[in-house]
Amino acid sequence: MREYVGRGPLAEIIAQADEAEREARRLERGREREQLEQDRELDQLFLAYSAGVDELLRSALEAAGYHQHKRGEWRRRREQETARLD
Repeated sequence: MREYVGRGPLAEIIAQADEAEREARRLERGREREQLEQDRELDQLFLAYSAGVDELLRSALEAAGYHQHKRGEWRRRREQETARLD
C-alpha cells in the first residue's frame, strides 16, 4: 500500500525508511528460504541414516534367529523339532 506523504526533506526521509524496511523484509525472506533448504537437506540425511540403521538392525536380528511378528515385535524363532522315525 502506498501513502502519499508529500515532498521535501521529510518525505524523502520517510521514503528512505520505507525502502530500508522493504529491503530488510526481503533479506529476512531470503534467510528463511535458506534455512528451509538446510532443514530439508538435514531431513533427507536423517531419513537415509535412519533407513540404514533400520536395515542393519533387521539384518542383525534375523541373523540371530528372530522374526518380526505381524510387522510388530521381534520374536525368537521356535526351533522345529525333527520328526523321529522309530
